[in-house]
Amino acid sequence: MQSNQYTSLATFIMSCIISSSSCLFAQKFPDAGSYMTFISTQNREITKDMMSYMSAVAHGKSARKVENRRKELMNTTQDGIKKIKSMTPFEGDKSLRDSTAAYLVKVNHVLNDDYGKIVNMEEIAEQSYDAMEAYLTAQDLATEKINEGGKKLDIIQEEFAKNHKVTLVNKQDDLYKKTEIAIKVSNYHRIFYLIFFKSYKQEAYMMDALNKKDINGLEQNKVALQKTSEEGIAKLVSTASYNGDGSLKTACRQMLDFYKMESTAKIKILADFQLKDEQFNKMKSAFELKPQSERSNEDIDQYNKSLQEFNKGVAEYNATNNMLNNARTKALEGWNRASANFLDKHTPKYR
Repeated sequence: MQSNQYTSLATFIMSCIISSSSCLFAQKFPDAGSYMTFISTQNREITKDMMSYMSAVAHGKSARKVENRRKELMNTTQDGIKKIKSMTPFEGDKSLRDSTAAYLVKVNHVLNDDYGKIVNMEEIAEQSYDAMEAYLTAQDLATEKINEGGKKLDIIQEEFAKNHKVTLVNKQDDLYKKTEIAIKVSNYHRIFYLIFFKSYKQEAYMMDALNKKDINGLEQNKVALQKTSEEGIAKLVSTASYNGDGSLKTACRQMLDFYKMESTAKIKILADFQLKDEQFNKMKSAFELKPQSERSNEDIDQYNKSLQEFNKGVAEYNATNNMLNNARTKALEGWNRASANFLDKHTPKYR
């Protein structure tokens, strides 16, 4: 930014280093440009760090793992608030000082309250679709709060500059432009992530029922998985690519195609084998309890036939299970890779 009475930022900073640290607040700034530069520098560095932190969490970095970063940022924000509040109004105009301090108070509130809750929500987010949706929505709302606060502060800065004859070099603030883009990218990514996650969890419920040999539960969750995968595919058809990038859509479709194939064609093979396994073990126990002297040729033939069919079922079960495991792993790796690459490619960097 420039003023009618121009003072370079380097000269301004040097003068403050030479003077006592209290000079920033006790003395009057030589001009409105220097006053705005100091406030802007304090605010922007904190906002950059804040956006970088929020971006890290949104990109899949555990909020719990970057907890120390959040606490350090809260301390930095509180120091910034104290510095800004300690400044004297410029020529009796306290609008910029108070608005910037209020914005940083909001930043600190989001860090303390919103992201404090997000850290706790993270622990249960994977437990259900609703919990994950709430967790992701909380991240979006926190980002929107900061961005809206930044936009309001921009208006105050422009009014202050106009009133004190300061020419703003970058009227369109690049930081908040980047944030708006990041919100759009995040919202687009969330559409596909939630479509994926709904079937991902449904498959987990189905496999849990299979492992517990819960036939009724397996059937219910199989039908539910077929439904979520088909509904997800229908949503994908009506969703456009992002700026010509259809990689996320393609990877999500491949994941849903797997879930649909698994629920409609392959899980029945695994379920049927469980019934055969149960029936064979009952027959085997009865056969083995009968003394050899009492076993008829028919008993022996029936046992051998059942054993042959059981071994055939084991081979089919193992082949199907291995195929599903390999296909699932491939689809999940493709989805995770596409998801990470999409966010890295389209989300602006704050540093």
